[in-house]
Order: sequence, then C-alpha cells, then structure tokens
Amino acid sequence: MRKTHLANGLVVSAIGLGCSSMSHGYGPRDRDNDESIRVIQRALDLGVDLFDTADAYGPFTNELLLGQALGNRTHNAKIATKCGLVTAPDGTFRRDGRPEHLRAACDGSLRRLRVDAIDLYQLHRVDPKVPLSETWGALGELVAEGKVRALGISHATVDELDEVHAIWPITAVQYELSVWATGNRGDVLPWCRRNGVGFLAFAPVGRGYLSGKLGPSTLIDGDSRNRDPRFGAEAMHTNQTIVERLRSVGARHGATAAQVAIAWTFAQGPEVVPIPGTRRLQWLTENVAAADLRLTAADLRDIDELPAAMGEMSWDNTRDRDTGRRTEPAQTSRT
Repeated sequence: MRKTHLANGLVVSAIGLGCSSMSHGYGPRDRDNDESIRVIQRALDLGVDLFDTADAYGPFTNELLLGQALGNRTHNAKIATKCGLVTAPDGTFRRDGRPEHLRAACDGSLRRLRVDAIDLYQLHRVDPKVPLSETWGALGELVAEGKVRALGISHATVDELDEVHAIWPITAVQYELSVWATGNRGDVLPWCRRNGVGFLAFAPVGRGYLSGKLGPSTLIDGDSRNRDPRFGAEAMHTNQTIVERLRSVGARHGATAAQVAIAWTFAQGPEVVPIPGTRRLQWLTENVAAADLRLTAADLRDIDELPAAMGEMSWDNTRDRDTGRRTEPAQTSRT
C-alpha cells in the first residue's frame, strides 16, 4: 500500500477505512460487531493504517469497537477520531466547542480507543457559540500535552480554516467528496493544496449508491440516508446515469463502479485520502484494490461531463448549526 503525506509529519496509507457505519447511521439491522472487527483487522493486513471514527458515532460505541478490534496492533494504525459534536437521545446533534468539553472528550476517546495518544484529533463541527480561537486553542494544548499528535477539522469554511491554521497548524480537513458531491473542489480542496494540508474524503462511494447496488427498497427505517435528498426514489432513478457512466469507465479497466468512484477521488489531487466505509469484508477488498486504479484523462473527462447529481447539496451551506440537521438543499454544479 502506497503512502500519503498529509501534513506536519503524519504519513498514512493512501486509502483509509471509515468506521462510522459499523455503529451509526445506516440503521441497526445489518450491524455485526464480529464482522466489523474482522473488517478492521483485515484492513490492517491489506496495508490500510488510517481508521476514522468519532465519539459521536454510537455515541461512543464506534470508538469502543475500533479499540477492541485493533487490540495490540494499535502501533500499526493511525487513529483519526473527532470531538465537538454531541449526540442527543433523539439522534440529533448539538455542537460543543467549549475547552472543558473537549478536554473531557479527549480523555474519554483515549480510554475507549485504548491508546496513549490520538494520531489525528478532528473538530467535528464548529460551535458558533464559542469563539473558534478558544476551541482550537484548547485542541492545540492537547497536542502540547502529548495526548494528541495532530489536529484536523471537518465541515469548516475557508475563512474558518484560515483562522485556525494561524493558531495551530491543520494536518487534515475532512469533507464529503465524490462523483456526486463535488462542491468542495471549488474552495476547500484548493485551500488544502495551497497550504500543504491533507484532505480526507469521506463517502467516496456516495454512501453506497455509486456502487450500483442500492435501490429505494434497500433503505430501512432508521437509515440516515432516508433524510438525504439524493436517496429519494426519483433522485435515485435519475442518478442512475452517474452509476452507468462509472460502470462504463470501469469496463475499460476491469474495475467496478465503486472502484472507479474511489479512483476519481484520488485523481482530485495527491493530498486526497479517500476513507470509504464498509461493514463487509467483500467490499473492503474491493475498495482497497481501487488504490491501484489510475483513471486516464479521457476517463476523467467522461465523468466530469456528467450533470450534477439530483439532490446534491453543500453540507456546509445547508447545515443547521444548533441541531446538526440540514436545512433547504442547494443545488450545485459539477464544475
């Protein structure tokens, strides 16, 4: 497995593993902790060393699962977890960027993950009720104390990135990036490139849709994708055009649509590390193999000529900072 240099000395596998869906988001029906543990351990065997989680996933259970799965192999892993987003009993979120909360959250994550230091500690969301300088300053103190090795941030605007980067250097920014979620190519991704900062691309397979294996009837009650306009019945039908194009490109390389989707994220820049999530060994093997797929200029043109996905939105522009719920979606263009 080739490596990617994020920033500030953090080197990770070119592709990571998003662990969220093992404990959170897609509904409990298909969750299987034993299978998830096998997936995490097999990922290590395949050369994957970046594992992304958060205290909000579960909440807490995803970190516990990852800590259990890694066991005595944590020295082979780079753990990226997140703080600053608190899960309410009804499944909604509230933001908490208070320094005292972040300190307690870090200690909790260290215990659950069974490590002495977190490789990449990411602010999950910016709390508008707390000065960002206070929030980020507290995270910088955790680095100085040795509890955290590097800092990252998720769903921040370019202005917010500028502000925190001047206080303590950012190692990686995390956002959704995929063939059907392209909005960050115009601002956040260029910011990362200019500043030599890594970009962790979550959901590169479009939360499973870009694999071509999902239809409206496959989503169950409790699945967070039911609230995503891209997963409405009409949108899923319309967006099949995207899947068919990925399959067409894949046929040129003997690759699947999901592998082409992941390879597309690699093609967005050397700073991009896709972190596809999966709960199944079969899909893990397929995803990891995408690290060796190189799309041609013609392949990329064919994909970029597609219209924007029906229901595509900017997660930053549509977020409700108090509840974590999305508000009115905004259509975005591909270019």
